Amino acid sequence: MNIFEQQQCEFQGRHIGPNETEKDAMLSAIGVSSIDELISKTIPDGIRIKGDLDIPAAISEFDYLNELKKTAEKNKVFKTYIGQGYYDTITPSVILRNVFENPGWYTQYTPYQAEISQGRLESLLNYQTMVADLTALPIANASLLDEGTAAAEAMAMLFNHKNKDHDHITAPQFFVDDKIFAQTKDVLVTRAAPIGIELVFGNFDHAVLDENYFGAIVQYPDSDGAVRDYRNFITAAHAVNAQVVMATDLLALTLLTPPGELGADVAIGSSQRFGVPMGFGGPHAAFFATKDEFKRTIPGRIIGVSVDALGNRCLRMALQTREQHIRREKATSNICTAQALLSNMAAMYAIYHGPDGLTNIAKRISILAQTLSDELNELGFDNENEYYFDTLKVTVADATAVIKSAAAQEMNFRLIDNKHIGISLDETTSQSDVVDILHILAASINIDTAVAGFDADAYLSNIPFALTRNSDFLTHPVFNTHRSESEMMRYLKFLENKDLSLNTSMISLGSCTMKLNAATELIPVSWPSFSRLHPFAPADQTLGYQQIITELENYLSKITGFAATSLQPNSGAQGEYAGLLTIRAYHESRGESHRNVVLIPISAHGTNPASAVMAGMKVVVTKCDEAGNIDVTDLKAKAEEHKNDLAALMVTYPSTHGVFEESIIEICNTIHEHGGQVYMDGANMNAQVGLTSPGMIGADVCHLNLHKTFAIPHGGGGPGVGPICVAPQLVPFLPGHVNLDNETSNTHAVSAAPYGSASILLISYAYIKMLGAKGLRSATEYAILNANYMKARLEKYYKILYSGKNGTAAHEFIVDLRPFKTSAGIEAEDVAKRLMDYGFHAPTLSFPVAGTLMIEPTESEDKSELDRFCDALIGIYHEIKAIENGEADKKDNVLKNAPHTQLVICADEWTKTYSRTTAAFPLPYVKQNKFWPSIARVNNTYGDRNLVCTCEPVEAYA
Repeated sequence: MNIFEQQQCEFQGRHIGPNETEKDAMLSAIGVSSIDELISKTIPDGIRIKGDLDIPAAISEFDYLNELKKTAEKNKVFKTYIGQGYYDTITPSVILRNVFENPGWYTQYTPYQAEISQGRLESLLNYQTMVADLTALPIANASLLDEGTAAAEAMAMLFNHKNKDHDHITAPQFFVDDKIFAQTKDVLVTRAAPIGIELVFGNFDHAVLDENYFGAIVQYPDSDGAVRDYRNFITAAHAVNAQVVMATDLLALTLLTPPGELGADVAIGSSQRFGVPMGFGGPHAAFFATKDEFKRTIPGRIIGVSVDALGNRCLRMALQTREQHIRREKATSNICTAQALLSNMAAMYAIYHGPDGLTNIAKRISILAQTLSDELNELGFDNENEYYFDTLKVTVADATAVIKSAAAQEMNFRLIDNKHIGISLDETTSQSDVVDILHILAASINIDTAVAGFDADAYLSNIPFALTRNSDFLTHPVFNTHRSESEMMRYLKFLENKDLSLNTSMISLGSCTMKLNAATELIPVSWPSFSRLHPFAPADQTLGYQQIITELENYLSKITGFAATSLQPNSGAQGEYAGLLTIRAYHESRGESHRNVVLIPISAHGTNPASAVMAGMKVVVTKCDEAGNIDVTDLKAKAEEHKNDLAALMVTYPSTHGVFEESIIEICNTIHEHGGQVYMDGANMNAQVGLTSPGMIGADVCHLNLHKTFAIPHGGGGPGVGPICVAPQLVPFLPGHVNLDNETSNTHAVSAAPYGSASILLISYAYIKMLGAKGLRSATEYAILNANYMKARLEKYYKILYSGKNGTAAHEFIVDLRPFKTSAGIEAEDVAKRLMDYGFHAPTLSFPVAGTLMIEPTESEDKSELDRFCDALIGIYHEIKAIENGEADKKDNVLKNAPHTQLVICADEWTKTYSRTTAAFPLPYVKQNKFWPSIARVNNTYGDRNLVCTCEPVEAYA
């Protein structure tokens, strides 16, 4: 490779950790002579790709950014007044720089290990408090994916609440008001049909609910911007034992009577306009708040207050968190990802502005809206909304002509119908913008001048007296303290310092693939040409996005060996669900709607059976053998038994146990022979890219976790992106969308925005462009190399549970800690907590096998970091041995007391049977870069018994 070719391939050396010298040493430790030999031992030859992927060659980081700038220029950033749940907003620079663009916030993992996650847990508790206060409902979760799916989750929760026995549904109907957002209706249609919910559409004013209804949903303010009083409707619904969901706007609720005070049972919506860019549709954090009676069935994650082993206040994920992994096919939701990074941004926006600042923003917008309405009235136009917050529904002679004239002046209005346009103002709207809007409307009736008089102290007559908010909100000191940028910056750093993220050390979570999230991949996400586009902007304004989306779809289709890709699903679990819906629709198109049985190996991710049930499928579990592989005999028997109704097999490949099973083609053929389709869970795709593919093994559809394999950051538990790739026969059944003129799609939407979390697709696009075909393959090879190197080092001390027929692992492997429970009283959790003292996040704990750790190093870690982690686990092994041989006390030891906080180590009194140095600095490298867990071991049981999910009084922090 000459010096110029080296420059084009520079990113490969930045992304992949080990250098050539380290690679040779690692291969020697494994006992192979080359990476090719290792790969041949790991992946069955019959499913190997011969040659390179059909992906362009790599380009340098510099060239990529220059090329992307030219693509970005194809996007047109107009002043956009479309609304419909998406609004331009001002992200405070202190939040943009210190959260959104800060790896200390965006590379954190989901806070399952509370002791090293207190910063983001506190931020998410602030988010829950913000939502609970603004909606006046007592319980809020830590966010959902988007407003449409939040509405669907609310519908499903109320359906399950009323219909306990799904075999005998007594109240199947759900009322949907005509004036909810169109994309929300679209998602509700998708989610209702498979589980037997009957949607009834109509005007809430004329609706008559009876005992056949379990619930209803209304929009507040509605899709046309009107503020309506739903009190009588809610009372009538409650009279027939039906609950009401209110889709609403957090900013509007600073001025309007909140849903909880109106009697609503659930409030949902998007927190996007709290400082989170539109980004052509996402990612954004949806909010979900409800009454106390639903606290054990609320979907998603709840952050709750507890105490640690020393009795100090701490936070952790509460109640039913990840309940689908426990309940599997009995779960009521498959939600596994939140939008944590975006929730944190929204919470920090509320903290920075405070209740008065938020109210002033809302008042400014509403005064401008009222001024616009009054001046339009003077011109002879009619705003049909008597009461409104930020949106006018304006009657015009020719709506299409007005929309076209506005676009010529770089403004976007919403086309409602031939005679009506919608104009939604936002935080970025200025007085001069209002005058510009007036000029457009005036010109449409041949008036060439327009003026406006602004009164900053105007009485908001557009907010009805009966629906004016009188209650306080955001009264906790956290929302009333951090007004200066210095205070805000320090608060953000204070929280960040409590959390271990990828800028601290490797995070080796099996199946979660915590690889490098390169700065060059992330920088463009903040560019206004990508961040400020409305998802429903006219197509001729989004040509840059369309180019990137089309190219990325093509790349992913080629990588997976499939015919087409949909980027709409905005989480891995949503991808599972969308993939199963394509299979369901395919069978229905062939007159085989009775095919509803899904075979799922017992080792599968818990979201698999949960997704299957949500898609209206019946789950049949198949066995695994002692080596952890799918029991082919049992699978064949089950396929034969259910052949008349077989819809699909859900299979993870390589397996959840980290093995490329030799029988995969035989397994896929068996399903096809019995009329089913094969769904491949793409959680472990990082072991496939460039070496094999779902298409080669015989699958028909797979989802991909772009937040794993394709380098999108985990963001403390989200955002995620879970696109699906499909074989030719499934292409017609990919997700559609009400805002896409898509004649080929036979299905409705699975996400609120047409392309899901569109702005962060840039990250995966960059990853592929800068690695190129050869770099993508190398990344996979090094992921397998790193895993096998660690396995080679650790198997001298620990039992490794599963491996392939040649003794190799794929990209992850499982360390069995169960023997130590008997020999030393040490459990997997003790090892996980002790790793924190060594400066590391625990690997995946007790999944897929209880009492184990599943380790995945990824390709991004160099040999020295792998060695530090191995040294830590080897050090822990010797600590366990000391307990076994009596050198250390069985109860008072470094593992049982882990993690050790700075407070404990520096206390005046030390009563442990081991030294402070042993506790805090077990190996020399720890002394050079010590990460201190901020709390001692969390007490989960206490927190669930004493559930507190909002900020407590200040004295509780003492």
